[in-house]
Amino acid sequence: MKNLTLPCFAACLSLLSTATLPVHAADAGTASRFDPLQTFAPYVYPQSANAYRSASGKPGPLFWQNHADYQIKATLDPASRKLSGSEVISYTNHSPDSLDVLWLQLDQNRYRKDARGAFTERFPKEFTDGYTIASVAVEDAHGHQQAVKWVVSDTRMQVQLPEALKGNGGSLRVHIAWSYTVPGEFGGRTDVNPSKNGDIFEIAQWYPRMCVYDDLRGWDTAPYLNQEFYLEYGDFDYSVTVPSDMIVVGSGELLNPTEVLTKIEQQRLEQARHSDTTVMIRTAEEVTQPSSRPKQGGTLTWHFRIQNSRDVAFGASKAYVWDAARMNLPEGRTALAMSAYPVESAGKEAWGRATEYLKAATEYFSKQWYPYPWPVAINEAGTAGGMEYPAITFDDKTSRGSELHALIAHEIGHSWFPMIVGSNERRDAWIDEGFNTFIDVYEADHFNHGEYAPKRDNEYAPHSGSPGDQMAKVLADAAAPPMLIGADMVPEKYRHPITYFKSAYGLVLLREQIIGPERFDPAFRRFIATWAYKHPSPSDFFRFMESETGEDLGWFWRGWYQHNWQLDLAVQNVAPVDGDWHKGAQVTVANMDQLVLPATLEVVYSDGSRQDVRVPVETWQQHHSFTLQVDGDKPVKSATIDPAHALPDRDRSNNTFTVQQ
Repeated sequence: MKNLTLPCFAACLSLLSTATLPVHAADAGTASRFDPLQTFAPYVYPQSANAYRSASGKPGPLFWQNHADYQIKATLDPASRKLSGSEVISYTNHSPDSLDVLWLQLDQNRYRKDARGAFTERFPKEFTDGYTIASVAVEDAHGHQQAVKWVVSDTRMQVQLPEALKGNGGSLRVHIAWSYTVPGEFGGRTDVNPSKNGDIFEIAQWYPRMCVYDDLRGWDTAPYLNQEFYLEYGDFDYSVTVPSDMIVVGSGELLNPTEVLTKIEQQRLEQARHSDTTVMIRTAEEVTQPSSRPKQGGTLTWHFRIQNSRDVAFGASKAYVWDAARMNLPEGRTALAMSAYPVESAGKEAWGRATEYLKAATEYFSKQWYPYPWPVAINEAGTAGGMEYPAITFDDKTSRGSELHALIAHEIGHSWFPMIVGSNERRDAWIDEGFNTFIDVYEADHFNHGEYAPKRDNEYAPHSGSPGDQMAKVLADAAAPPMLIGADMVPEKYRHPITYFKSAYGLVLLREQIIGPERFDPAFRRFIATWAYKHPSPSDFFRFMESETGEDLGWFWRGWYQHNWQLDLAVQNVAPVDGDWHKGAQVTVANMDQLVLPATLEVVYSDGSRQDVRVPVETWQQHHSFTLQVDGDKPVKSATIDPAHALPDRDRSNNTFTVQQ
């Protein structure tokens, strides 16, 4: 979801080659809160390794995952705001278990006055009646269909099967007819909102969807309180019928352009497939011209398809300006970047550059991490603020400039987390939001030679100060929750500082301070490829990164993810070896709090020259403080630990020791 910006993270520090020799431990007399036996105790992973999920962080030899394909037909009546539809879910049970019931998600029930989510957050200001379920039937493998009983509980529906669905490949088809009223502008992630030339409908979480049945919990039926999604993968074929004057943009490929577009729009769309610059499909001037639609009066049905996806969403309005451009993807593949927005959002300082931003971000993420898999990527402008779905994002129609760029990059970045790497957002929001924010940091540096770099988050961070200093303030807040806690348990005050910033900054620390890009980047790419279209747990990520990078990182998982431990490094003394600077300097460093991190020690000599020394994490496995020898032949003026403020050190008053001359 929307995270306009983050503080810019410092570039990877150069680790200068220096000769350092340990002299002696100097533990006596320190006032440290640090306990190495606790920090470096063997780490117990939240989820156990077994035949389904291996100790290497990869899917095990018996790994399985269920599958859900959807055929959906829906009709939108803009006047009444009613969306009605029918769907057929082809569900395959690859688990070893027989299933006597099925569970589905009914997210629109979140907008009922009696919804559980209504008691956890202030919005919405008005309510709907949620879903009306007209019928539910089950069709077996032989094509026999029969009505079944169902039970609705808040945002979930249990379907009671006439006979258990067998495991190891058993399949059936579920037929559901439903309707609901689209929530108004208060809707948050799905809504209808006004514009100069007509209402804009942002339709998401709109059809009953299968809950995930997995090897971690069986049916994962966490209610939808407001913390996003956990969904099965499959193929989607869906049709949306709307008044003929409306444009529909939706997840996946438009299958019937000759039926819903004018000839000139079809030609422009084909032109865009071969253009690296933005091509107007429907101009601002054409929005109010009846000739921009293939017929007047009645309805048109828009038909879309997307494969290997976990969801679909769409936008619909007669007010859309529409443009597109080609995206150049790895291995010679191409796809379309498209934007749909009202005329009041147009202009080169605003949404006139939206497709440019979308194209650049998608191409960068594809080259750097994993190829974008779908035929289109769409920005849709409305009031949802910033919300991601496969191949389409709902972005703030009032955003401009650097804010719009950051918003578009972040939301399309969710294509990788969690649309490709399908983590459980209902429970572990820090994986999708934080990992996505992490890749955003480097995209901001890359876009148009750093036009909008560095990336900043003015929602909670000061305009100045390093990420480390900003993070130290978050860690110092005793009320801040740790990352390894249910997503619905994180108060709104801490959602961005913890779920976004701390998670992203943790990956920056891994990449730039702990592991190094040369090992981190290939491992992170392999993690994405290994878990593409699958459901990794937090432990799968922890184990994978350890195994692939060759590091035991239990101390980091415990201190950064399981706890909000604080870091306080100090330089306690600097003295010449045997009283002679020509023999080098003895520098005593200390760890005063429970978190440990590798750090850079900068030694400044009396002539102004400098030398960097790397202090590894292993320094603290047995010591509270440690004296090391720095080779040199000149008097030392000062020594500073973490001079670039790359780390979240809570007390910088003890980071520098100045030698009395």
